[in-house]
Amino acid sequence: MKIPYSIIMFLTSCFGMNQAKNRPEALETAGKPSFYEFKVNGLDGTVVDFSKFKGKKVLIVNTASECGFTPQYAELQKLHEQYGSKVTVIGVPSNDFGGQEPGDATQIQNFCQKNFGVTFQMLEKATVKGSDKHPLYQWLSDKSKNGWNDQEPKWNFSKYLINEKGELVKFYPSSVSPMSKELLEAIK
Repeated sequence: MKIPYSIIMFLTSCFGMNQAKNRPEALETAGKPSFYEFKVNGLDGTVVDFSKFKGKKVLIVNTASECGFTPQYAELQKLHEQYGSKVTVIGVPSNDFGGQEPGDATQIQNFCQKNFGVTFQMLEKATVKGSDKHPLYQWLSDKSKNGWNDQEPKWNFSKYLINEKGELVKFYPSSVSPMSKELLEAIK
């Protein structure tokens, strides 16, 4: 049910609510889980609280060490180094596509650091598709949770861009390079 704007304005004035924060669009997303509510284990075992990403763009990428797209780790690292003030890069290792991420946390971490000098945030290995996918990927690929997108990764190195307000704004398939003009324009 959509509430008429005039009624919202009346209620906000009656209760002294900040109109800028309580516009009608905000009511349409009420009750949906927030991106900032996630707390996920990092690859190193520490808890990563997504509330620390408020006010910053976030690029979430499902990764794998034995994939034809694995060289994108180098571009993700470059993106992190050159544009880290504008976007936080988060890698999520997954073995969902062709068994191309068979390693445990230590092996994945060593591979990423040794071969690509990865210093951006890596999360624990997770399922990113299907009925048992990680809650983060449930949010990323269910429009009733994120507002518009139903697309889950079709292969390794699929990318989701979250804006500064914690809203999912774009999905990029594996073929889109982290340093592509398309992606760079979206984060600037």
